[in-house]
Amino acid sequence: MHYILVLDEGTTSTRAMLFAPDGTCIDRAQQALTQYYPLPGYVEHDAEQIWSLTLECARAVVQRAGGARTILALGITNQRETVVFWDKRTGLPLAPAIVWQDRRTADAYDALKAAGHEPVVQAKTGLLLDPYFSGAKIGWALAHWPALRAAGRHLAVGTVDSYLAFRLTGGQHVTDATNASRTALMALGSSGWDDGLLDLFGVPRRILPEILDSAGSLGTTSAECFGAPIALCGIAGDQQAAAIGQGCLRAGLTKATFGTGAFILTQTGRSLPQSKHKLLSTIAWQLGGERHYALEGSVFTAGSLIRWMRDDLGLIQRPEETDTLARSVPDNGGVYIVPALSGLGAPHWRPDARGSIVGLHFAARKAHVARAALEAMAHQAHDLKLAFAADGAEWTEVRIDGGMVANDWMAQDLADVLDVVVERPRFIETTALGAAMLAAVGAGVYSTLQEAASMRGPVQRFTPALDSGLRSTRLIGWQRAVDQTLSVSLNG
Repeated sequence: MHYILVLDEGTTSTRAMLFAPDGTCIDRAQQALTQYYPLPGYVEHDAEQIWSLTLECARAVVQRAGGARTILALGITNQRETVVFWDKRTGLPLAPAIVWQDRRTADAYDALKAAGHEPVVQAKTGLLLDPYFSGAKIGWALAHWPALRAAGRHLAVGTVDSYLAFRLTGGQHVTDATNASRTALMALGSSGWDDGLLDLFGVPRRILPEILDSAGSLGTTSAECFGAPIALCGIAGDQQAAAIGQGCLRAGLTKATFGTGAFILTQTGRSLPQSKHKLLSTIAWQLGGERHYALEGSVFTAGSLIRWMRDDLGLIQRPEETDTLARSVPDNGGVYIVPALSGLGAPHWRPDARGSIVGLHFAARKAHVARAALEAMAHQAHDLKLAFAADGAEWTEVRIDGGMVANDWMAQDLADVLDVVVERPRFIETTALGAAMLAAVGAGVYSTLQEAASMRGPVQRFTPALDSGLRSTRLIGWQRAVDQTLSVSLNG
């Protein structure tokens, strides 16, 4: 048997997963990643930890599979807008990795907005001017970290996929089109980095990787990594990989991933979408130089809210408790959580917003707070549903995945509040599966992504069951909570 190895590089953990060509997950290894918060709004990773733990996980599953010669192809999927800085001579990091959640460039983006740059940036990249994206992170780092300037022509910069590919291949500096499209440095209609955008953010072209397809012959790992070379055949950003893993391969299909954040993509085919309601246009995948596109709505806080309740507030001991707590009360008791712990993403785009719990009273219990936290997932998704519909991308069903959706109560709540059928695959790790599908196509196991979609497997469907009056009451309460939260942030 020959297997497909996938490196799934998340925000809080790194995993190596082994897939059979039919999509069955054979083995996995996982390690937690440490996040650092040196200042308010700053979020960093140790890039050397990312590399060492990723290699450790990969070696473990490769060894258990019988060695590198049993591995047909390698795929990489990753947290997208996180930026790594390293030395081309050694591969060693020169500075902390700046994570996608980081808000240190908020003032720089405000200045660019005030100068009138956002319409041009959006027209070229499909993105808005927000600290979420990579361009200003790179410009900030070059301006503030002397070690990067001192590296001169030896400096390499890239997203996490690029960094891992460099270390794995012993020096190949590449990325794929999906990750490049999230930097705000590449125009969606072009084949490479955009000179005007590079100048705007102060980023030299020479430090950036070559942009490749999402599948194909993308490189070969050095023998020292696994004992023998393995072909690198697939790369995609995590949300695009999840859409592929969910089989969203024709225009109109929608997936929603609930992990650290929540990210919803509706595939638009070969047509490049232009949002008028603060959604993002992005590359869904690129094969043979041909691009497919998607509209995306990005929510910054989802599963990280539950971890915060567990690790910092001590309200729960395990995330699974939220299901039981939510079912223990008939409703939220008037309690709403607006989880703007790192600002509000789409469709609000308010990096200054701060989280709030609205409607507390003496009759409110821990169960109401836990239920409000889960309900916030559906509420945020509903805000995006309205924006997608306004942009002409109405949802008829939503395919969900990510760690949070193992919670049956939450899956049903999504169907109830969105008022659409929600479909959950039995194997919910669709980000890794999508990377495996790309690698399988790149290695020639399947001729097309449509053929590779057979790897997805069985699904479970949740149908709306909430009274329309109760749905309306909840959404009115949510809107009041958001308005109150934004008012406080604006005046604070």
